[in-house]
Amino acid sequence: MRDLVIGGRKFANRFFLGTGKFASSDVMRGALAASETELVTTALTRVHEGDAAHDDILKVIDRSKVEVMLNTSGARNAAEAVRIAKLGQAAGFNWIKLEIHPDARYLLPDPVETLKAVEECAKLGMVVLPYINADPVLARHCEAAGAAAVMPLGSPIGSNRGIRTRDMIEIIIEQSHVPVVVDAGIGLPSHAAEAIEMGADAVLANTAVAAADDPVKMAEAFKLAVRAAELAVGAGPAAPRAAASATSPMDIFR
Repeated sequence: MRDLVIGGRKFANRFFLGTGKFASSDVMRGALAASETELVTTALTRVHEGDAAHDDILKVIDRSKVEVMLNTSGARNAAEAVRIAKLGQAAGFNWIKLEIHPDARYLLPDPVETLKAVEECAKLGMVVLPYINADPVLARHCEAAGAAAVMPLGSPIGSNRGIRTRDMIEIIIEQSHVPVVVDAGIGLPSHAAEAIEMGADAVLANTAVAAADDPVKMAEAFKLAVRAAELAVGAGPAAPRAAASATSPMDIFR
């Protein structure tokens, strides 16, 4: 597999982790350590540096080892997303995951508003990773607009349904010149492995880890699954065949 480089930073671990829904900071800390992730995403409202009255995620994350990517969750249009991104940039966070989903039931991203936000944030020098529908045409437009990577959904956020958009993601992977990170709907380590085996550069999960009975064990399971899939791809798996192929000679008793 090609090296994973986003925004000029090289990542050894292809498993990224969201930070919502954890029962406590201690559980999150344990999951982050078990995952060995190098990129986490969090909402701007979770970042309250120097304010002990809030659950400051910066107290849990070692920023010398882990890149913090703020997300614009809650934004309903490009203007709101860009405003959140600017606030984050002013606070010293230049990595932005654009999330614009006006529909509260399915949380599907708005393609028109997302592309507008990519264009504006890229012009401001941000490292922009847009969360998008698995739309190959939109992915190409986001790349042309300056996205550092694209993040097509496998299925709706938090649904744990796995990769239901496989055919479209495969086209995105084929056509993309920036990293492809499969995001949303990943419910099991096997789903994450599937994404890597398809050719995705990385996987981001949150609910599957945070809502597990044992988030720390689940985080480790995801790490191992992604690594196993990466090794398998690098090993050059045998091509699938329409017919059977004997592993031993078929004529030894003739």
